[in-house]
Amino acid sequence: MKINCLVVDDEQYARKLLTGYVEKIPHLVLTGEAKNAMEAMQILQESHVDLMFLDIQMPDLTGLELMKSLHNRPVVIFTTAYKEYAIDGYQLDVIDYMLKPISFERFVQGINKAAEMIRLRSLKEDPEPPLAKTEGKKPTFITLKADYKIYKVKLDEILFIEGLKEYVTYYTTQRKFIILESLQKLEQSLPSQFLRVHKSYIVNTDHIDALYGNQIELGKTRIPIGKTYIDKVKGKLFG
Repeated sequence: MKINCLVVDDEQYARKLLTGYVEKIPHLVLTGEAKNAMEAMQILQESHVDLMFLDIQMPDLTGLELMKSLHNRPVVIFTTAYKEYAIDGYQLDVIDYMLKPISFERFVQGINKAAEMIRLRSLKEDPEPPLAKTEGKKPTFITLKADYKIYKVKLDEILFIEGLKEYVTYYTTQRKFIILESLQKLEQSLPSQFLRVHKSYIVNTDHIDALYGNQIELGKTRIPIGKTYIDKVKGKLFG
């Protein structure tokens, strides 16, 4: 998978370092480099960019201001000499935050994070129908894209699903799958045997062994029940 990269930094040395790193990695393609936010915006409008290395402190328009102005953002790695912007990067869903001077080893670590996010985004843009069923029958399995494959997963093998920001993790009797998906959207598409018990968890009620205080037991795993879900859970299991 080729990754188109844009380097944005007002310092020539920093641009040269990062473009040199990009050229060392075969699956990275240097789409362009910009010395300020305005040049970056023009390149983003004219070219497809998957990954942007973005300095924060730049004249006229900062990296943070550029990020906030973009509607369809590429995956972004902040490159900066200032630690205090880390929280801003987190709030803007920046995939990584590299402090200058950036070593090649640290650069590769960031690339690996970004590549996984780009892969998950590409899967989301071309989704498979999640639930499959025979005409007139209830769905029996779900299709999941992971590791460049499409997996057919039986619904009765799914133990629970955990949500974390943009990702959900399916825990099954065989393995786990990490998918770029919204837990709320997923909740609406799953059949009735799946129950939302917490802002971060959906469980397969067929695998519930016990209710223990404000926790659900599934084998050796305990799942917390959110305060706003407790009545719904008890009504579903014992009503």
